[in-house]
Amino acid sequence: MCLSIPARIVSIDGIMAEVSAGGAIFKAGLHMIENAKVGDYILLHAGFAIQKISEMEAAETIKLFEEMNNSLNE
Repeated sequence: MCLSIPARIVSIDGIMAEVSAGGAIFKAGLHMIENAKVGDYILLHAGFAIQKISEMEAAETIKLFEEMNNSLNE
């Protein structure tokens, strides 16, 4: 099973971007998506942006991750 995480693009330099996910900054290759711009939300997997997603989809996924984490800590 593969897991990707939602992240927001904070800067772009050529085909590489810095993205923010969970308060951390990661490098992400933009090879697989078109027309990426700062502020877009993406799914990050193994150092690559694999798909653009809406801000609503990102928020819903983050909420699910938080709920799973909270249930593990109870």
